[in-house]
Amino acid sequence: MSFIKEFKEFAMKGNVMDLAVGVIIGGAFGKIITSLVDNILMPIIGLFTKGKNFNDVFYVLDTSKGDVATLADAKAKGIAVFAYGAFIQSVIDFLIIAFCIFLLVKFMNRLTRKKEEAPAELSTQEKLLMEIRDELKKSR
Repeated sequence: MSFIKEFKEFAMKGNVMDLAVGVIIGGAFGKIITSLVDNILMPIIGLFTKGKNFNDVFYVLDTSKGDVATLADAKAKGIAVFAYGAFIQSVIDFLIIAFCIFLLVKFMNRLTRKKEEAPAELSTQEKLLMEIRDELKKSR
């Protein structure tokens, strides 16, 4: 089999296409969650942090270049900072995405279980064997 033919066969398999669709939808889902965190959850959390923007929570590592008020100022001046607020926001994004995926998988598993739990119709041979078994139990 030629290399190009083998690659074409690999690329056109259903799993590769499913993965591509999953990555695209995952990217869009990530943007939705980021918007949820940035525009809805973080302002509520900001009430508890006295209105301070979580992305602007940082610690200045290099104080020799002067004081800065925001993270954008520090980056513009080239000052080394420990931007732990942005990291915490990314962790919150991840936890929300992971929770949503968990709920989706749990829902899909529940649907799959319901299909599996439906009793399958017994074949004629199985019904006959069950009748023989029951008759043998009665005769003891």
